[in-house]
Amino acid sequence: MTTIKNFFASRWGIVSAGVFVGVFAPLLQKWGNPGNMGICVACMERDIAGALGLHRAAVVQYIRPEIIGFVLGALIAALLFREFKPRGGSSPVIRFFLGFFAMVGALVFLGCPWRALLRLAGGDGNAIIGLAGLVVGIWIGVLFLKSGYTLGRSQKEMKFSGWVFPIAMVTFLILLLIAPQFGRTPDGTLTGPIFFSEKGPGFQHAPILISLIIGFCVGFLAQRTRLCTMGAIRDVILIKNMHLMSGILGIVVAAFAVNLLLGQFKTGFSNQPIAHTSHLWNFMGMALAGLAFALAGGCPGRQLFLSGEGDGDAAIFATGMIVGAGFAHNFSMASSPTGPGTYGPTAVIIGLFFCIVVGFTMREKIA
Repeated sequence: MTTIKNFFASRWGIVSAGVFVGVFAPLLQKWGNPGNMGICVACMERDIAGALGLHRAAVVQYIRPEIIGFVLGALIAALLFREFKPRGGSSPVIRFFLGFFAMVGALVFLGCPWRALLRLAGGDGNAIIGLAGLVVGIWIGVLFLKSGYTLGRSQKEMKFSGWVFPIAMVTFLILLLIAPQFGRTPDGTLTGPIFFSEKGPGFQHAPILISLIIGFCVGFLAQRTRLCTMGAIRDVILIKNMHLMSGILGIVVAAFAVNLLLGQFKTGFSNQPIAHTSHLWNFMGMALAGLAFALAGGCPGRQLFLSGEGDGDAAIFATGMIVGAGFAHNFSMASSPTGPGTYGPTAVIIGLFFCIVVGFTMREKIA
C-alpha cells in the first residue's frame, strides 16, 4: 500500500492520471458523448440539473454516470487509504454562491476547465481564449490569497455527514436506472420527475456502465493524485511548482493523440461542437469561473473528488453548481452555439462583482 501511495504522489503518478483522462475522454466521445465533451464536469452537472427538473432546456437533460463515478471513485480511494474525513463549516453560504457563479461562467463559455483542455486537444481555437480567461481569473484569485484571503477552517464533523453526498450520487444512479415517471402531460403522456432528452447533447451519451466505470477510475486516480486544473495553474503562479501541471499537460497530449487516431481532431474556431465564437464572453466567462474556483480552493472536478472524501464544503460548492445550472438556463444566461444567452454577459459581470467583494472582505489581513 505504501508503494502505491508513493507512486500516486510522484510526478509519474499524476501524469498517469492525466493521461487516463486524456485517453478515455475522447473515447467516451467516440462511444456516444457529445463532441469534445467526453468529460466536462460543468456540462454534465448541467445535464443532471435538467434531468432533475431544475431547468426545462429539453436538449440537455440526462443523469450523467461519470459524475456519480467521480464521487464514488474518490470515496473508495479515500476509504482504502484512510483519508475519508468528514468536515465542513467553512463559509458554506459563500461556497454555495461561488459554485453558483462558477457554473454561470462555465456555461457562458460552454465548458469546465477540463472541457477547455479537451476542446483544445480537439482543435477548437475558442478554447485558447477560454483558457486565457481561466488563467487570468485564477491569477486574480492568487492575488487575494497573497493578501490574506480565507474562507476559514473546516471543522471535523460526525461521520454520517461525509456520507450524505455519496449517498445522493447513489440515489441519482438509481433514478437513472429506473427512470421513474410520476406525472402526466395534458395529453396524458407520462413525464417526470426525472427527464431525459430525446435529442441534442443530452440525448448523446456513452453506455451507462462504461461511463460509470470510467468516471469511477477517474475519481479514484484524481483523489490519489490531487489532479486539479485550478490547483495546477495556481501552483505555477504562486510557487512556480509544475507537479500538478504535469497531469494537466498529460490530459492535453493524450487527448490530442487519441483524437488524431480516432479522426476527431478538427482545427479552427467556427463550427466546433457545442461552442461559440464570441471571444469576449468566452474569455470573461472563464475568467469568472477561474476566479470562483480559486476562491473556493479547487476546480469543479476537484470539488467532486473532495466531496467523496467527506468534505461537506466541497459538496456545497458542487450543489451550488447544479443549482446554478438550473438558473443559468431558466434565466437565459447559458450560451448556445449561436452565442451567449440574453442575460449571460450581465450574469458574468454580477458574478465577477460578487467574487471580488468576497475576495476583498474575506481577508484576515489587509495587504
